[in-house]
Amino acid sequence: MFGIQTDRDISTGFSSTPQRRIRTLWNTPNSSNTTNLTAKNPKKSTNYSNSNAISVKFEDLYGFTVEGNVDDVNVLNEVRERIRQQSKVWFDLEASKGADWYLHTQISSNGVASLKFSVLTNTMTLKKLVRKGLPPTVRPKVWLSLSGAAKKRSTVPETYYDELIRATEGKTTPATRQIDHDLPRTFPCHPWLNSEEGQATLRRVLVGYSFRDSEVGYCQGLNYVAALLLLVMNEEEDAFWLLSVLLENVLVSDCYTDNLSGCHVEQRVFKDLLTKKCPRIAAHLDSMGFDASLVATEWFLCLFSKSLPSETTLRVWDVLFYEGAKVLFHVALAIFKMKEEDLLRAHHIGDVIDILQTTSRHLYDPDELLTVAFDKIGGMTANSITKERKKQETVVLAEIDQRLKRINSLKLDG
Repeated sequence: MFGIQTDRDISTGFSSTPQRRIRTLWNTPNSSNTTNLTAKNPKKSTNYSNSNAISVKFEDLYGFTVEGNVDDVNVLNEVRERIRQQSKVWFDLEASKGADWYLHTQISSNGVASLKFSVLTNTMTLKKLVRKGLPPTVRPKVWLSLSGAAKKRSTVPETYYDELIRATEGKTTPATRQIDHDLPRTFPCHPWLNSEEGQATLRRVLVGYSFRDSEVGYCQGLNYVAALLLLVMNEEEDAFWLLSVLLENVLVSDCYTDNLSGCHVEQRVFKDLLTKKCPRIAAHLDSMGFDASLVATEWFLCLFSKSLPSETTLRVWDVLFYEGAKVLFHVALAIFKMKEEDLLRAHHIGDVIDILQTTSRHLYDPDELLTVAFDKIGGMTANSITKERKKQETVVLAEIDQRLKRINSLKLDG
């Protein structure tokens, strides 16, 4: 089975050259140097009658220390074995169709009828493979291609990122001050991210983007997204371009601007979807006065990176980079749906929050989560979501305008 790789040097993280990383996170399918997931510093719980209640700490593939139980360890091993099998499928496809076969999936403006059969086959195959999970060895290059980040990068000079970073050196803005405040709080238990080098690298990416798009600048939540991107990608600059394509193309606009209007729109759309897709849950929570944004705001701003285990988060991002922002709705609804009966038995807002937070922290099986997200939640068309966003945007902007008028009025009265 796949498990923690014993030969990686997490404390080193990046090499002395900012653009290159030197550690390997995943062995190739044919490698024999694999181990079972091993618990570190096992700690028994008070329930000695149930072996599964033994609490253990272990390290996941991306260097995070995770606390779970024996069942969690077993689930992770099973998931990694499934991904190992997926790796073989992927490499067999590369051997038969070529290393860049997944690039030949674009549907022309004339529609499906004009497609070559091979292109249509590739499109269907790729969607299925992405939902089953990309092998970590191919994830960086596939993300760059499917998200549009590689294309975006090709529109600027090769020296763009280096020049951007040099231009930001020594400059102080409200965004850089907030970034410096948040760096030590970004996954502080991760060895590399908590190192001087890790924080310097994360700072370059975040500050660089704050100068690229001054309207966004920096918003709390982006630090977690950028940090996880750095742990996945082989090059710092690639992480920057993935962050750029997320904010400029994949996610709804204005999610991270000063007034967070885009985030408020997404929260309203999500509440509407919760009522349609999970009516029993929505009615029960509404009777309690529970607002789903209490948990969903962090989910959407951090793209689940603070809530789900890292390996599960990255499986969600696999689909996000290919299918777009509607994936966030699918996953958020799935978390509610998976605990429907528990939520219906809850009678206090605190209990609801605890159920959802505990559930998300222990979702070590991304296949279970994504099966519920896409098979049990049902389909959502891009057109229907776009229409709902436009409707909610009108309401949100009107509320923001009214709030600003009240604030200005209070200032004048003062």
